[in-house]
Order: sequence, then structure tokens, then C-alpha cells
Amino acid sequence: MCTGSCAKCLGGTLIPLAVCSFLANILLFFPGGKVIDNNDHLSEEVWFFGGILGSGVLMIFPALVFLGLKNNDCCGCCGNESCGKRFAMFTSTIFAVVGFVGAGYSFIISAISINKGPKCLIANSTWNYPFHNGDYLNDQALWSKCQEPADVVPWNLALFSILLIIGGIQMVLCAIQVINGLLGTLCGDCQCCGCCGVS
Repeated sequence: MCTGSCAKCLGGTLIPLAVCSFLANILLFFPGGKVIDNNDHLSEEVWFFGGILGSGVLMIFPALVFLGLKNNDCCGCCGNESCGKRFAMFTSTIFAVVGFVGAGYSFIISAISINKGPKCLIANSTWNYPFHNGDYLNDQALWSKCQEPADVVPWNLALFSILLIIGGIQMVLCAIQVINGLLGTLCGDCQCCGCCGVS
């Protein structure tokens, strides 16, 4: 597959993942699917915007760059038919690194939050983190420590797991584009052969 076509495929995959990540992070502001009265009762990792910034906004820009590579002019500089495409592929490598960092940020925030568990109302009528080192993951009976919001444990666990998986997939796709971009920079793109009337 040509490097430009490969980049377009990766960009088309990253867009829906970024949208899903954005939505998952927004849903985290409604623990258990309910509006809460006090924002201090939200888990602090929600406010790090891993899904909105990391896997969302920072992923949209690389995805759009990747999508645009397929239609990039091969003959863009100094009369060299492959120079324009090579520069575009090099630029895509930089954006892929930015995307990788954003996805990595979301991945790390999600992993920390899953291990820590949600903030909730506990037995002594205070809002705190009742779980330690992911102990609730293997023992569902511990979930009853959270009295409010209702169903906050499965809600947080499901959404942060989605963000973790999306972040991991995005990191892999951006790493592929780094390799693809470097190949395109060094070797050019197969679609540049014969462009500008040069056979």
C-alpha cells in the first residue's frame, strides 16, 4: 500500500475513535448517569480531560493531516516531483508523534483512575476514594462501599476502560504512521511516479 493511502486509512480510523473518546469523557461528568450537585464530588481524573484533550482534540489534528496526504501535490517544490510529498510525509510524522503523546496521556490518566477507583459517598458521610490499588476490580462486593452516586463504580470503570482501550489503539495507529511517514519521507510515495508528466 502507498504511504499516502496508508495515512488516509489511519486518519479515517482515528476520527471516530477521537469522537468516542470525547463523548466518553463528557459522560464521566455525570457519574451513574446522573447530574451531581457539587463538582467536588467528581473523581479528580475526570478534570484532567484525558478523553477530551488527549485522545480527542490532540488526535483530530493528526487525523486531518493524515487524511489530506492522499491528495497532496507530489510535485510541490524545486521541480522535484517527489519533494512535496516527501515533505508532507515528514510533517505527518511530527503530527503522529503529537497524536501519540495525546493518546498516551489519555491512556495513563485512564489507567490511574481505574486503579484508584471513583470518588463517592462512603459510610462516614464523606466523599472519598474507598478503594486501594485496584482491589475493587477483583471483588465486586467492595462496590457497596460507594453509597452515592448510584452505580458510580461500573459507570467509571466502563468509561475509563473505554478511554484506556481507545488510547491504546490510537497509540498503535500513531506509531504505525510514524513508521509510514518516515518511509514516505525517505522513499517517496508510489503515486508520485509519473506525476507532472514525468514517466
